[in-house]
Amino acid sequence: MKKAKMIFSLVVAFTVLAAFCFSQNTASTVTAVDSNNDDWLHCKGNKIYDMYGNEVWLTGANWFGFNCSENCFHGAWYDVKGILTSVADRGINFLRIPISTELLYSWMIGKPNPVSSVTASNNPPYHCVNPDFYDPETDDVKDSMEIFDIIMGYCKELGIKVMVDIHSPDANNSGHNYELWYGKDTSTCGVVTTKMWIDTLVWLADKYKNDDTLLALDLKNEPHGKRGYMDEVPEMLAKWDNSKDENNWKYAAETCAKAILDVNPHLLIMIEGVEQYPKTEKGYTYDTPDIWGAVGDASPWYGAWWGGNLRGVKDYPIDLGPLTSQIVYSPHDYGPSVYAQTWFDKDFTTQTLLDDYWYDTWAYINDQGIAPLLIGEWGGHMDGGKNQKWMTLLRDYMIENRIHHTFWCINPNSGDTGGLIGNDWSTWDEEKYGLLKPSLWQTKDGKFIGLDHKIPLGSNGISLGEYYGTPQVTDAPATPTPKPTYLPTPTISPKPGFTYGDINSDGNVNSTDLTTLKRILLKIPVSNANLDAADVNKDGKVTSTDATILKRYLLKVIDKLPFVS
Repeated sequence: MKKAKMIFSLVVAFTVLAAFCFSQNTASTVTAVDSNNDDWLHCKGNKIYDMYGNEVWLTGANWFGFNCSENCFHGAWYDVKGILTSVADRGINFLRIPISTELLYSWMIGKPNPVSSVTASNNPPYHCVNPDFYDPETDDVKDSMEIFDIIMGYCKELGIKVMVDIHSPDANNSGHNYELWYGKDTSTCGVVTTKMWIDTLVWLADKYKNDDTLLALDLKNEPHGKRGYMDEVPEMLAKWDNSKDENNWKYAAETCAKAILDVNPHLLIMIEGVEQYPKTEKGYTYDTPDIWGAVGDASPWYGAWWGGNLRGVKDYPIDLGPLTSQIVYSPHDYGPSVYAQTWFDKDFTTQTLLDDYWYDTWAYINDQGIAPLLIGEWGGHMDGGKNQKWMTLLRDYMIENRIHHTFWCINPNSGDTGGLIGNDWSTWDEEKYGLLKPSLWQTKDGKFIGLDHKIPLGSNGISLGEYYGTPQVTDAPATPTPKPTYLPTPTISPKPGFTYGDINSDGNVNSTDLTTLKRILLKIPVSNANLDAADVNKDGKVTSTDATILKRYLLKVIDKLPFVS
């Protein structure tokens, strides 16, 4: 269903900006704080894991602007690093950054589009706010790619991981309204083609293949289009079937994903749904003539939010061969304040939402263990009524089912949802953040958990390595992790003189042993592992049961090893 995200530019008074010259923000050198390049992720079933086999939870938010005509974050007339610092401090570990194919193309050909004067003027005193965005010799504003790279450096420094989302073909504040990933005529690069869309994403993947700050690519924001307001067999409708038609989103996504993963096989690939899907159980296809105005059982179609319909996965799942493990399905979901969908007509509950819409549209993918889900956009106004109720129900469902998500949005200038921060780009909406906060990954004592093995998430968080006790590689080369050489299945030949659980034989039983055990189970080569010590239930083999027992021992649920039930 059509969702008009009304994005508007803010007019910032000269006197407000001038005040920032006296802030504590000073120019700093952006450095690659963690060059281990060991934070890449992969999927198994409906879970996402790090390279050591630890489950992770991507809990983030959106910050738009690079997709718009300003070619930069909206709000960049304020202290960007300061805003990102507050984002990290408040536990947002994954940042979805919308961008346009047009802007990526300008970067790829070496002619980066400039940022607009609204966003980063080079007239004093504006440069005092974000000094890193200006050339120190000329005081001229840097180009859009240079500023993006600086922002990526900030994210690395703060422990925030990034997903880039192709939000629209052209740099357009309303570009999300465009149905497809190709066909838009732009002023700077001409008509955006499917090849241009793929080439620019491959270029971006190659640019950041040695920097695991960029963990994922969302191939296209909200492919959509439906019968009724389009032609009889509309060419501009994003469909999902087994054809090789250019507007078949399933085929396009597979083709694009394969090209990206050929350059960097470690990236997660987010694939959204479409808007409309035919009732295939009744024999309908996208070529079925439309029944004008038909609703409910009489309609040949299942409707959904733009990008929200993943019914096609059950009939035509994305197939990338051995790299299907990098696929995450990413529907968008909104509440009644965005559009009065039929499933909101009743006094809805979690169960009615599942029965009427969620389950068959996207939730079955997680429930049946087909692949992980990441709700790429959800959010809305705190109305004290139905919309707030819907947000709470979806939040709790995502928590219960460990579904990944990125909240829409940080920006205050999203007309139909509002944002997490106010128009001053500093003051947080504490009520809305309070709704989001329980769904952010955190320890029982309230420490936010980042996705970087070394860098803690902001000032109130911890690193992934600290949370799991994973080893820290200090001299790892800045290249992608090589494909592991798989070991044969472990066998046990009892030896005297060892301690159960002390798998690395260092005289201690701790989280490092658990990490070693997980690597053994994943068939990742390890050295000096004592497989006898790993058999903590004494059944003659090393399995996931041993990992569960060792973890329970470390958590003091059981008090001795070996544990024989």
